[in-house]
Amino acid sequence: MKRDYYEILGVSKSTSDKAIKSAYRKLALEWHPDRNKTQEAEKKFKEINEAYEVLRDPKKKQTYDEFGHSAFSQGSPGGGNPFDGFGQGGPFRYTYTYGGQQGENPFGDFGFSDPFEVFEQFFGFTSPFGRQQRQPQASLQISFLEAYKGVEKEVQIDGRRKKIKIPRGVEDGQRIRFPEFLLNISVRPDKNFQRSGDDLFADVEVDFFKALAGGELDVPTPEGKLKIRIKPGTQPGTVLRLSGKGMPNVHGGRAGDLYARLQIDLPKWSELNEKQKRSLEDLAKKK
Repeated sequence: MKRDYYEILGVSKSTSDKAIKSAYRKLALEWHPDRNKTQEAEKKFKEINEAYEVLRDPKKKQTYDEFGHSAFSQGSPGGGNPFDGFGQGGPFRYTYTYGGQQGENPFGDFGFSDPFEVFEQFFGFTSPFGRQQRQPQASLQISFLEAYKGVEKEVQIDGRRKKIKIPRGVEDGQRIRFPEFLLNISVRPDKNFQRSGDDLFADVEVDFFKALAGGELDVPTPEGKLKIRIKPGTQPGTVLRLSGKGMPNVHGGRAGDLYARLQIDLPKWSELNEKQKRSLEDLAKKK
C-alpha cells in the first residue's frame, strides 16, 4: 500500500499551499541523495517528490482527496477508481498542451485536447473505447539551458520538417501537444544543476579562509554567476536559497528557487605558507 501523500509531507488536507511547499523544501533538502548518503535516501526523495507533484496542483489535489491513489494508478483494490478494470497502466504523467483549444473540452483544465487522452495520461492506462486515429509522435532531445530559456527547433513528422517552439521550463519526459502531432521531450543532465520540480540545486565550492572570514562568493545560475555575501564562520553543508532563480514554470507560474549547497574546500597543510600555519596554530591553541 502506498503511503498517504499528506503523511509523507507531514501536512493535513487543510494545510495552505505555501505551507505544503515549505514542508516539501525541508524534506527534499533532508533526503536529497547528494546530501543524504543513507540507503533509503533515493526512495524517500522520490516518494517526497511524488507526493508534492500531486498536492502542489489544486486540480490533482482535489482529485486525490476524492479518489485517493486510485486516481493516479490503475488496479488498487477497493480504491474507488470509477474506471477500474480497463487495461493496464503506469504512473501519472502530465501532458503540456501547446496552443490547444479549451472551453468545450471537459478535461481542458488538465491539459488534454482529446477526451480519450484522459485515460492514458490521467488514469495511467489506455482508453477502453479506442480511437479512430492516433496522432503522429516525435522525440526531441534538448540541453538543460535550452529547457531553461526555451528554444526553436526543427523536427521531422511523416517525412516533413517542421519548425517548432519549445516553451521555457519544459521538463525531461514531458510531452507537448501540437495541433498535428505529439512531441516527447528529453532533457540532457547538466553538470552544474540538478532539478527537482521547478527548483534547482547546485554545489558551490568555498575557499576555507573565505568561509572563516566571510566575503563575496560567485554562485552559478542558469543566467550566469551571481555574487552573494556569506557570513564569517560559514559551516560546511550550509544551503542558501536564491528565490526565483530556479527553472521557469512551463505554465507561466512563479519560477522555482535555486539552492546553493556550500562545500568548504579545506587546504592541505603542505599548501599553506608559514604565516598561515602560525595563524591556524595560534587559533587552535586559543580554543
